[in-house]
Amino acid sequence: MRTGRAFLAAAALAVLTTGAAYVFGPTQVEGTAAAAKPKKETAADPEASCTADARYPKRQLRGVWIATVQNTDWPSRTGLGVDKQKAEYGKLLDAAVARNFNAVYVQVRPAADAIYKSPYEPWSRFLTGTAGKDPGWDPLPFLISEAHRRGLEFHAWFNPYRASYDADVAKLPANHPAREHPDWIVKYADRAYFNPGLPQVREHVIKVVKDVVKRYDVDGVHFDDYFYPYPSGNATFDDAAAFTKYGKGKKLAAWRRDNVNKLVAKVSEAVHETKPYVKFGISPFGIWRNKSDDPTGSDTSGMSAYDVIYADARAWIKAGTVDYVIPQLYWPRGFAAADYRALVAWWAGEVEGSGVDLYIGQALYRVGAKDEKAWQRPGELAAHLELNRKYEQVAGDVFFNAKLLLSDPLGSMGRVAKQHYARPALLPLIKGVEGAAPAKPAGVRAQGTTLSWAPSDGAHSYAVYQVPKSGPDCQSTDSRNLVAVVTSPSFAAKTPGTYLITSLDRAQHESKPVKAKVDPV
Repeated sequence: MRTGRAFLAAAALAVLTTGAAYVFGPTQVEGTAAAAKPKKETAADPEASCTADARYPKRQLRGVWIATVQNTDWPSRTGLGVDKQKAEYGKLLDAAVARNFNAVYVQVRPAADAIYKSPYEPWSRFLTGTAGKDPGWDPLPFLISEAHRRGLEFHAWFNPYRASYDADVAKLPANHPAREHPDWIVKYADRAYFNPGLPQVREHVIKVVKDVVKRYDVDGVHFDDYFYPYPSGNATFDDAAAFTKYGKGKKLAAWRRDNVNKLVAKVSEAVHETKPYVKFGISPFGIWRNKSDDPTGSDTSGMSAYDVIYADARAWIKAGTVDYVIPQLYWPRGFAAADYRALVAWWAGEVEGSGVDLYIGQALYRVGAKDEKAWQRPGELAAHLELNRKYEQVAGDVFFNAKLLLSDPLGSMGRVAKQHYARPALLPLIKGVEGAAPAKPAGVRAQGTTLSWAPSDGAHSYAVYQVPKSGPDCQSTDSRNLVAVVTSPSFAAKTPGTYLITSLDRAQHESKPVKAKVDPV
């Protein structure tokens, strides 16, 4: 989703109406919008004795994209031994945990290939350097378990339509779907794409996604921003034959959008039928439509995803065929063609009252870029999150890309962590995603500074709060007293005092607390 020649080429064309060039990424990279409600300091639960502090949200998604395409994040290069691959992945996760992140979006299907043992598509060349070559192990169980062990939700990230980085499909393994079904393929610029207009293509993508959900312990399924391809010079996406056969009187653009909408709806249905607790969401390009195209669009002048790549995020939100959206708002405050301030307000209005969660895609990869002065400000990303607090609809952020958590350009993520992620946070509860609070912990005891308790039936993790020596207990209101979310029924307290422990199911529905005390040693 966020690296490589394709997204750089698309970036140069993205601001079609102004001629300005800018980079966006991850992946190599009709109605009226409701006015966004400013986020207000809401009163606490009547049983609580404090008012929520916006600096410490009780629930907030904090995620990072881990891209495998072109070895962007993991593995760092092809041909690494298994131990080296595992160690590299662990470092990325540890960097996320150190900043109190709670979710990772790991690319498991970059281009109709697999970072796992698939019965339908060949092994990815980004593992071994050779497409179709068995790496000697199935990485996905490890990738998932290591995330879960650290308290990170794991979302399996798929690219739905990209078939190959080379238009010459003869170079692909014999069992690649582009070789087995050449009639599914449209060659565009220097790449090969599945034709979204073919029902067989939709069926194949659904089958691939459902297989992963069924066989692996994922928490979510995630699509990036690549639907119909981004513009490339004067290239034409030749789907005329499919349009003639399946268009049924629609205009070409409307038919293309309908093709994508059908896939999104069918994938959503397949995911939730297979495992009702698994979430499904998409990270669309940051501009749905501009006001110049549609009076209900955003006050921007960049590329319109609706008109150019036929991605209608508004339709998905209205139909409820996604659990969340992560619009890629990869522009700074004040950027003329696509001001972050205008876009976050627009997207907040779009999801209001829909039951669809809104997280913001943040351009960590742009920090320090020389072509835009705003990105040379170390505090630009932290300022984005500060602005997000004004909108109660914004439930978190996801950053691209993971390896930059290690280098932390300009110290930008250090600022984000200090100013916004000083405390852990529980994951947002998404409307319609199955789950229920487990029983509260039982048998809690203290041995020295270690608290332990019996595992609660249905609990996947536990939240630990420290009751302040003075002032209100805000356990039910915000996270100012949340000290840890642990995956095993024990906690090593750093200081003596009174603690509250709750049980969490895998969606992080929370039980009532149980109290425990750690005496001075």
